Amino acid sequence: MASHALDEQFEMVSNVHRRRLLLSLLAHNPQPDRPVEPDRSDRAADERALTIELRHVHLPKLAAAGYVEWDRSTGTVIKGPRFDDLEPLLTLLHENREELPSDLSP
Repeated sequence: MASHALDEQFEMVSNVHRRRLLLSLLAHNPQPDRPVEPDRSDRAADERALTIELRHVHLPKLAAAGYVEWDRSTGTVIKGPRFDDLEPLLTLLHENREELPSDLSP
């Protein structure tokens, strides 16, 4: 894998909301286009604001990179044509989630 490809993959999982969505696609495809399993700090935040951020920032970024396909009319997200490229990194994160710092774990 070229260095720029790995950099792009790290960028895709660098945000907690993108990371949670991508990890959820490992287990269940499709997913709804709303925040996945918010943690305690997210519960205090406005869920509507998180949904707006996901739909206006994170989903377009993931879709443009080809990692997901997003059907805005149905509110459904599925694995995109490049999801398989990202799957080894997601699997590594998932399998080692107990070892990761809490702010990095999915």
